[in-house]
Amino acid sequence: MKPTTISHLRQLKASGRKFATLTAYDFSFARLFADEGIQVMLIGDSLGMTVQGHDSTLPVTVADIAYHTAAVRRGAPLALVMADLPFMSYATPAQACASAAQLMRAGANMVKLEGGAWLTETVQMLTERAVPVCGHLGLTPQSVNIFGGYKVQGRDEAGAERLLADALALEAAGAQLLVLECVPVSLAARVTQALSIPVIGIGAGNVTDGQILVMHDAFGITGGHIPKFAKNFLAETGDIRAAIRQYIGDVEAGTYPAAEHSFQ
Repeated sequence: MKPTTISHLRQLKASGRKFATLTAYDFSFARLFADEGIQVMLIGDSLGMTVQGHDSTLPVTVADIAYHTAAVRRGAPLALVMADLPFMSYATPAQACASAAQLMRAGANMVKLEGGAWLTETVQMLTERAVPVCGHLGLTPQSVNIFGGYKVQGRDEAGAERLLADALALEAAGAQLLVLECVPVSLAARVTQALSIPVIGIGAGNVTDGQILVMHDAFGITGGHIPKFAKNFLAETGDIRAAIRQYIGDVEAGTYPAAEHSFQ
C-alpha cells in the first residue's frame, strides 16, 4: 500500500468519489481505523472535550496536539494525518510557523486552522515553508465565545457570501483542503463546487467531497449533547470494525449524512 497524499484526495474529488475521515487520538484506534480503510485522520483539538474532559477546545495546547499526533502516526504510518493548530497558537504568521513545525515534527502531514480571509498571510507563509494547510470554516469551535455557542453558520445570504469569499481566499493563499462545519447544505454545495481543493464536511450534508466525524460521535460514546449530524454506527452494527466499514460505505455511497443529519 502507498501513503495517502493530498494528490490522491484531489483525484478523488476530480472523479466524484467521496471519502470518509475520522478523528483519532491514540495508537490503538489509529491502527484500527487504518486497518479498516480510513485513509485520512485528524488529531482535532476536540480532544480537549473528548479526551481531557474540558467544556470547550480552548484549553488544548500545541504540546497536547503533538503528543497525540505522534501516537496516531505510529498507529497509522500510511494515513494522511492532519493536526489542529489549537487556540491562539497561530495569532501571527511567525507563531503559526513555530506551532506547525512542532506538529509536523511529531508526524503530521498537514495542519488545520480555523478562520477566513484574515488568515491568508499565515496560510501563504506556511505553504511557502512546506507546511500543507487545511482551512476550517463555518462553525469554528475556537470561536465559541464570539458565536455565543455552537451555532449553524451561513444561514442568511450575507453570511453565506462571506463564507464563500473566505473559502476562495484560503484556496488562493495556498490551502489544500477545507473543512466545512455546520452550514446549510445549499451553501456547502456552492463552496464545494467553487473550490478546486477537496472539501470535507461535518454537519454540511452529503454534497461535500469527504466527511469527517469525531470518533466518539461515530461510536455513540459522546457525553451530553449529541450533535444533529452525528450517527451511531456502532449501534447499527454491534461491532466496532463493522461500524467503521459501515461509516465508510455510507459516506462513499452518499447515504450518510442523510437529511436528518443536515441543516437546510
